[in-house]
Amino acid sequence: MTAPLLLDEMFSPGIAAELRQLGHDVLAVADRPDLRSKPDEEVFAWATANKRWLLTENVKDFRPILLRAMQAGQPGAGVLFTSSRTFPRSRKNPGPQVRALDAWLSAGPPAPPVMEAWLAETALPASLRLA
Repeated sequence: MTAPLLLDEMFSPGIAAELRQLGHDVLAVADRPDLRSKPDEEVFAWATANKRWLLTENVKDFRPILLRAMQAGQPGAGVLFTSSRTFPRSRKNPGPQVRALDAWLSAGPPAPPVMEAWLAETALPASLRLA
């Protein structure tokens, strides 16, 4: 089961567009004037209200926000963390990240109560992994 996804502001809207072409429900903060430059808590609250998982590299800020929501017993957005080391951001070659996200979205998010996950290159077939 695919999950609606919101890409945090560090990600190109082009990634969201490619994933939409593959049939996924993906929005990018960079495409949304109402979300651009908003504090992380507001982005998380928007993702929660709209039942979207949130893709971000910002573990330092979003993990504590997620943990506070979980400790308060409030259902929150699921957070999909990734790293620029695993998937270097590149407007010229977003393909590896798009393929990994397509695989993750196609497989579906982990079942509740799990509300966080890491996007890994291992989600890709060996032939598509970075060297």
